[in-house]
Amino acid sequence: MPNKILTLLCVPCFCLLILESGFGQDQNSRPNIVYILLDDAGFGDLSCYGQEKFSTPNIDRMAMQGMKFSQHYAGSTVCAPTRCCLMTGVHTGHAFVRGNREVKPEGQAEMPGDIVTIPRLLRKAGYQTGCFGKWGLGAPGSASDPMEHFDEFFGYNCQRLAHNYYPTHLWKNREKVAMDGQTHSSPVIHEASLEFIRKNRDRPFFAFLSVTIPHAAMHVPASYSQPFESKFPQFADKIGKYKGPEVKNPIAAFAGMMTLMDEQVGEILALLKELDIDENTVVMLSSDNGPHKEGGHDPLFFDSNGPLRGHKRDLYEGGIRVPLIARWPGMIPENSSSDHISAHWDMLPTFCELAQAEVPFERDGISMVQELLGHSAKQKKHPFLYWEFYEQGGKKAVRFDQYKAIQLNINRSSNSPIAIYDLSKDIQETQDVSRNHPELVKKAEAMMQQAHTASPLWKFGPRKKKKRK
Repeated sequence: MPNKILTLLCVPCFCLLILESGFGQDQNSRPNIVYILLDDAGFGDLSCYGQEKFSTPNIDRMAMQGMKFSQHYAGSTVCAPTRCCLMTGVHTGHAFVRGNREVKPEGQAEMPGDIVTIPRLLRKAGYQTGCFGKWGLGAPGSASDPMEHFDEFFGYNCQRLAHNYYPTHLWKNREKVAMDGQTHSSPVIHEASLEFIRKNRDRPFFAFLSVTIPHAAMHVPASYSQPFESKFPQFADKIGKYKGPEVKNPIAAFAGMMTLMDEQVGEILALLKELDIDENTVVMLSSDNGPHKEGGHDPLFFDSNGPLRGHKRDLYEGGIRVPLIARWPGMIPENSSSDHISAHWDMLPTFCELAQAEVPFERDGISMVQELLGHSAKQKKHPFLYWEFYEQGGKKAVRFDQYKAIQLNINRSSNSPIAIYDLSKDIQETQDVSRNHPELVKKAEAMMQQAHTASPLWKFGPRKKKKRK
């Protein structure tokens, strides 16, 4: 692997990283970027992270050919704010979207029309950009419709409608495409992503594959669930119901969903090789938050959160620590692992460095390129990571060094106690050591205050009851 020398050029309002050798000198040699974001897959839902009830051989192979991260975190513990943190490079203390806010009849509340996002920065740098799957950051025709950010879009605009895998329509760019309500959406969206890659093989591209598996309803074509029905016959009479048709044996269906998704990852890797762009493409895979409990899914049976405490909507590790696998043949060391503490908001500066794109200074993210290339000694570290969440009583969390601080029930009292966990000894967050370490409580409280920026849309405190009409 050639040595990489980085020069930092600072100009007003922007920080531009230029690679002086290897990738980056030739505009045409800048790597393609494929970022795969699973939906509600837990830290233990991939066999390379310990899953034993089913296997994900293509993702496992991707890990063997690249780098597996053990301390990577989601932007939030639910869908929309995670995607906002990912797209804009900031944590939830600074993000415009800090929770799920619905728009009827379809979509989620929009982001500002001028908000800076990964696809906008990469488009400016000459990349073709495409989003395939679920958007959830602005209703059709809004100021942050996906086509305001990407060159191409196909999938669900609305995360609420994405609860059902048998939709009556999807969106292709700005066009509403009718579906028959009987066709599983995942293979259709997947084929559109493959076509985008084929079409842009000769120029740099960014493909954001925001897949819906394994979110919400346990829908999967029968050919994928049937092999697991005989493996898990004890759940034959269990019914899963969320949106769309109910599912018999949702346990078998979940394993089938993950098998289908893994096959699709394998097809993406095979296509890159077939097109002879494999060695010039960075492929990364993560999840948007911890495992869910909906549609008949049983995260306890599958040990979906691995050794971690908590699930989706929790700020314990099980709700926000997620897989991250990165593969780039010849550049990212094969069969390597990293305990670098990182988060979704690091993707914006990382992708922009790879693409030689300008990065606004006011981002919370830190480029992970040095870590990806195996230069961990040169990798800049976060002083802390921060989350805030407004449901279930209001919550804040901060990760610093080996410690994790969590504050619950903030809507009842802004002075609610802060618990401290030493993750190096207690990854399950069962032993609160705050009484023995008041200095850590004080430190965590200062970090939480520093990280939180007031927002007129997102406020902690008692919820006002809606007046009856």
